[in-house]
Amino acid sequence: MSEIEKKLPIEFIDFTAVTTDASRLFHGRGHCYADFEHINIDWLKPVALITLYREESTEYLQVLAAQLQAGLGDECQTVLAQFRCRERAPIECIVGEPCHKTVIQEHGLNYNLEFGRAQNTGLFLDMANGRQWVKAQSEGASVLNLFAYTCAFSVAALAGGAEKVVNVDLSRTSLTVGRDNHHSNRHDLKKVKFEGVDIFKSYGRLKKHGPYDLLISDPPSFQKGSVDIKRDYSKIIKRIPQLVKPGGQVMLCLNAPELGEQFLFDNVAEHCPECVFQQQLTPPAVFKEAEAGKGLKVLIFTYQPA
Repeated sequence: MSEIEKKLPIEFIDFTAVTTDASRLFHGRGHCYADFEHINIDWLKPVALITLYREESTEYLQVLAAQLQAGLGDECQTVLAQFRCRERAPIECIVGEPCHKTVIQEHGLNYNLEFGRAQNTGLFLDMANGRQWVKAQSEGASVLNLFAYTCAFSVAALAGGAEKVVNVDLSRTSLTVGRDNHHSNRHDLKKVKFEGVDIFKSYGRLKKHGPYDLLISDPPSFQKGSVDIKRDYSKIIKRIPQLVKPGGQVMLCLNAPELGEQFLFDNVAEHCPECVFQQQLTPPAVFKEAEAGKGLKVLIFTYQPA
């Protein structure tokens, strides 16, 4: 075994557990694996994507790519590396043919992904269980999807039988991908609305489409000029009584590693105490964290006014 092979995270990857086109194979950023805190590896058929938060040599990446292809088999046609440690997070092809776009399937639903156009591919894998939950709750429901990004929750809601989904995001480009995602699943777009507006300045328009049986809020932690979640989450929670039907459900998500779930509980208690906590959803097991509360937080509430 070469010195490089001794320093690879391959031994921590269970290739036999890969049962979907889209899954995280290795989550080094959870700080559970010494010396590998700077590496994440995702399977996005037919691409294995290595994400680096610290530089590694070309030789290291080539050896890692070869072992990923060996573990994933013939379906792995390309291995890409994204350098989050560099400005603009560029992507390089390590093995195989360059791949810029693909359509993957997660739990029977199709999602359009793109490599290299932006920092993210278009689907957050740690939210897989959240999408499953939304699908299970959406029969006959009217759904408000805030910070919709590429509308993955909307796809799950329509697949679950939602009557209407309103997707809201400041990025019209992301919403265009969301429209493509619905097309890829042959959904009836008469049931879907795409609102490319600033959430904090457009409550009147959101209220016009409501009230809703399910409100989903999955904001970025920080977006220059538009979102600072520590400052702004309370603004969303205050609006729940105007947007959600009595008995409706509220899904509050938080991605900031410096803020635990107590941040959400405290904001709900202060700004909408009529919301009753029901459950917390956890990410897939591969997203384990050395320190509790650092990863994705998803809390489910029921709005129950007096």
